[in-house]
Amino acid sequence: MGRYARMLLAASIITFLFCAGSISLGLDDPAPPDQPTTGPGSSDYSHYGVRETRYEWGARQYWIFEPFSPTPESAPLIVFNHGWGARQPISYMAWIDHLVKRGNIVIYPQYQRGLFFGYKDFNANAINAVKDAIGALESGSHVYPEVDKFAIVGHSLGGGITANMAAQAEDEGLPVPKAIMPVQPAIAYSEKADFSKISAETLMLVIVGEDDAVVGNISAKIIFRNSTQIPFSQKDFVIQVTDTYGHPDLVADHFAPVCLPQLFSDTVDAMDYFSTWKLFDALTDYAFYGINGEYCLGNTPEQRYMGMWSDGTFVNELVVTDMP
Repeated sequence: MGRYARMLLAASIITFLFCAGSISLGLDDPAPPDQPTTGPGSSDYSHYGVRETRYEWGARQYWIFEPFSPTPESAPLIVFNHGWGARQPISYMAWIDHLVKRGNIVIYPQYQRGLFFGYKDFNANAINAVKDAIGALESGSHVYPEVDKFAIVGHSLGGGITANMAAQAEDEGLPVPKAIMPVQPAIAYSEKADFSKISAETLMLVIVGEDDAVVGNISAKIIFRNSTQIPFSQKDFVIQVTDTYGHPDLVADHFAPVCLPQLFSDTVDAMDYFSTWKLFDALTDYAFYGINGEYCLGNTPEQRYMGMWSDGTFVNELVVTDMP
């Protein structure tokens, strides 16, 4: 058999194996839902650009992300606290871009200089970075921060810092957050934060993943149960649920909130669009403007909804409870 014939035979075998294996690869399985085009979590953006600036260095470093095209005179202010080791915003860039294109300013504190030291200072570093960032934003060369529309979100260790920051906001001279959302939080126990000091006016969602084998749900339950001053009408405990019906799977593990830029990864999916993105969009909409409350609180169908697979099957809903 000649070289050309062998190449054709090899190509035929590869094609056959690929086609024969398409079922096992999930190529014929229903696809997960795309990003919605309207409502919380959607691609209905008011701005087309994101301006990024970086300040300071090491544990004091922080990033500011601002909307432009068009550039607003002022905008609501959101702090995004990252998980352990995610010192560069790249790990959450798709979510940050989403928040900014909706018309928000985002502050991203680094708070860590390294991975294995300085742990007891992480919360203080994050708070100081936010103070510095607000000063920079008010300097006149940025979109002006609307500190009366202030919210905090964070993942993993950043979720614990989010709750700590809210509890210490008044004492530390930060704006009192209108809304907070710790996502799969891990509490820095050395901080000994008193979650009963979170403002009783704050709206709060605490998110966990049913398959989170990294931090589990203990810290999340502590935050939720120890914030008794916040009425149940203003807070919910939300459980993300894995769904393997289609392909690729939608997995509610510890890395579900990670969302690298969409051009370079497939880490952005319905677990973002219909869960963390939707919930936080709606939570801030409700806190700032009094709209979209049905998408974030009250165990409503809109809050629980996770979209549909391409064959019309509903994705497993979020589980919402006040008694975790």
